[in-house]
Amino acid sequence: QLQLVESGGGLVQPGGSLRLSCAASGFTLEDYSIGWFRPAPGKGREGLLCISSSGGVTNYVDSVKGRFTISRDNAKNTVYLQMNSLKPEDTAVYYCAAGARRDCKYGMDYWGKGTLVTVSS
Repeated sequence: QLQLVESGGGLVQPGGSLRLSCAASGFTLEDYSIGWFRPAPGKGREGLLCISSSGGVTNYVDSVKGRFTISRDNAKNTVYLQMNSLKPEDTAVYYCAAGARRDCKYGMDYWGKGTLVTVSS
């Protein structure tokens, strides 16, 4: 059964860092595009960053540019979201998702259940 599990969320102070993990079971992440999403007012889930099966990175929003990065460890079948310089407005449930069409310009087919990030002093 194809499954994505996010982890690494928690409480962090403004200006701090967290690294979220998206671990896959039942399939190989390298064969899919993998994206990170969070809810946005009026938009449902907003795409943040995506890594294609070939390793290309797409940044969907300006609000995380220069602060968040995405990476993939093929040996661990895991994709990471490194979040630096966190702000209170980054507080959200973060979801990872996998796209079978391999390119980040297409939609996602499988979703994890999310991990909560709270940025607060």
